[in-house]
Amino acid sequence: MSDVAIRVEGLSKRYRIGAPERRYQTLRDHLAGGFGMFRNNRNGNGNTVWALKDIAFEVARGEVLGIIGSNGAGKTTLLKVLSRITEPTEGRALINGRVASLLEVGTGFHPELTGRENIYMNAAILGMRRAEIDQRFDEIVEFAEVSRFIDTPVKRYSSGMYLRLAFAVAAHLEPEILVVDEVLAVGDAAFQKKCLGKMGSVAGGGRTVMFVSHNMPAVSGLCDRAIWLEGGRLKQEGPTSAVVSSYLSSWYERNVVDLERRADRTGNGRMRFSRIWLTNKAGAPVDSLALGEEATFMVEYAVRPGDSLRNLFAAVVVVDVFGQVVLTLSTRFTGQDFDNLSGRGVISCHVPELPLTPDIYTVNLWSSNVELVDCVDSAFLFTVTPSDFYGTGAEIKRKHGAFVVEHSWKHL
Repeated sequence: MSDVAIRVEGLSKRYRIGAPERRYQTLRDHLAGGFGMFRNNRNGNGNTVWALKDIAFEVARGEVLGIIGSNGAGKTTLLKVLSRITEPTEGRALINGRVASLLEVGTGFHPELTGRENIYMNAAILGMRRAEIDQRFDEIVEFAEVSRFIDTPVKRYSSGMYLRLAFAVAAHLEPEILVVDEVLAVGDAAFQKKCLGKMGSVAGGGRTVMFVSHNMPAVSGLCDRAIWLEGGRLKQEGPTSAVVSSYLSSWYERNVVDLERRADRTGNGRMRFSRIWLTNKAGAPVDSLALGEEATFMVEYAVRPGDSLRNLFAAVVVVDVFGQVVLTLSTRFTGQDFDNLSGRGVISCHVPELPLTPDIYTVNLWSSNVELVDCVDSAFLFTVTPSDFYGTGAEIKRKHGAFVVEHSWKHL
């Protein structure tokens, strides 16, 4: 059996847009319209759009592949082609195994049938025998937490119940390939965690998972490899950490303007942060550092002309991709507030060993004396990469926590 579960070769999908509606047409109209459509498609005019264009990649059996990109990048269209819901315009996708897809709430469910009947119907569509379905039935219902309503038509289910049952069916009927779209975003936090755990166990069992999400922590924690789609094209493919880092950096560059010109800031404006950069041990500007590496945050400021600030405290606040503050570096903590700041200048914050585990982080800047002077969120983005921090060869990942600290063990 081939080690490749999915092979995509030159895959493209084109849609027609803006087609006018006409209620009645003669045979001549239909024929003319057909030739017109042929000419339009051949010439590639403004009535068509390429949702996917010349996509090519492979997914190994048992691999967990993340698919990321902005809205409209072609992620869902790709999954629909791979799930045989829609046909490609050009190219092909070779699927080696049985596919279960969860692309939207209740995909493949019949609203008039009960939860029980939909489980059996979906399993039959996947090619499972009755005995196999019976064996998995109780596990599916328990995971979905809908036992009380299992004989109720699903049209009466809430969106959450729909989702729980749909995911349980897709994940528990032993497909060789599980395809999951951003649909998990509609579930509550506990259910999302449960689903991610189940996808991890599915992958651990040697089956293939393709996971589309805007939740970068979930993609980073679950996926071995990722692809980044942009404008229907394959922008980047590789290890998840590298692809996610490039994607977030690109978003940051597109959406965050020069710090000095940022209008989305608070404070009285007597002093403004104008630039921030990160340097390594050699003093060279970098946007990526290894875990445990020496680091210095350099912050340029500009005080309002003719003004002078006394007893100013400043802070560099590091935020993870979950939006949680993981580290605050403040002059207030070290008793090093600044006095008599005027004009333009640079202040710095030195960290002998950066304790943050591998991930992508943003920096918020904060300054205050009697009142807030300047505060800017997402002023800078940087990446922490893996290193042998403990000198033992142990691999440290973000899932192990936000920080590393020196420690030792002994038997007493």
